[in-house]
Amino acid sequence: MTAENAIWRATVLTLFPEMFPGHLGHSLAGKALADGLWSLDAHDIRSAAADKHATVDDTPFGGGPGMVMRADVIDAALTGVAGAGTDQAAPRPVIYMRPRGAPLTQARIAELAAGPGVVLLCGRYEGIDERVVEAWNMEEISIGDFVLSGGEPAAMALIDAAVRLLPGVIGSKLSFAEESFEGGLLEYPHYTRPRVWRDREVPEVLLSGHHGKVDAWRKVQAEKATEERRPDLWNRYAAKNL
Repeated sequence: MTAENAIWRATVLTLFPEMFPGHLGHSLAGKALADGLWSLDAHDIRSAAADKHATVDDTPFGGGPGMVMRADVIDAALTGVAGAGTDQAAPRPVIYMRPRGAPLTQARIAELAAGPGVVLLCGRYEGIDERVVEAWNMEEISIGDFVLSGGEPAAMALIDAAVRLLPGVIGSKLSFAEESFEGGLLEYPHYTRPRVWRDREVPEVLLSGHHGKVDAWRKVQAEKATEERRPDLWNRYAAKNL
């Protein structure tokens, strides 16, 4: 964050502002929100519509199913949001959550958390007119190879992932050090009491008290899980480390 004592700001443009804060109002994110460590504003895109019916969409040029959200309405909604990519003192990226966007990564989340905040655009229907995406130079982000009914759950996921990295939200930075995607690997498995559950025992090495052996075991488990479940991550990791 560029300004001293500035808090991380999340602004969401949506047709359903009542969906927020949703789960972001609970647990760690909710406590941090109540404590003023970050802020959340949800703006109704319909309030930027120019006609009495608050029309935000229209039929697609070229034909096809569904409706497309209008460029002029989205532009007006973004223009009405302070700091939407134009505040030079603390510029915030305008991010459009869409299936055809670039995959969201932990590295990008860390970059966003280190900045002043985000402006998130949540599409509905068939999406938004491509011209406004280009005009605002939006960053397009996807949270996976699947389609949601709208961008709101994806926006919440991005905010959740960023907020937990903000100073003061999670007590120990060590909590982040061995999480999935840190260091290019998925996380190792965890165990707690009882020591035996349904004839399943905790791996003996975790009870040994030998930190070096525990660390080595955890690394092997992380590498195994990554190689089996995420060959894309494994190939990048192996190229750098093996």
